[in-house]
Amino acid sequence: MHVLAISTVNDSDRFWGGLKKAHGRLPKGATWVLALADTDGTRAVNVIRSESIEGVRAVLDEHAGPSATTEYFEADAANAIGLSLGK
Repeated sequence: MHVLAISTVNDSDRFWGGLKKAHGRLPKGATWVLALADTDGTRAVNVIRSESIEGVRAVLDEHAGPSATTEYFEADAANAIGLSLGK
């Protein structure tokens, strides 16, 4: 599945620094597909291919959680455009 992590960021430097740490600590088999922010750094969208939302949440919240409020969702892959469904 693809997990969407949509964040409202309150400390941009700390958030992106935390995500860089989280990148190397993703659950086994997980792949970071996309990480981007709006121009003022207050909102971010991350797409991670993983077997569970909970595994992604645990890693992102540990490393970037204090600097943002993040919601986690499973992507609707059947209606996605441009999303690689490969394993």
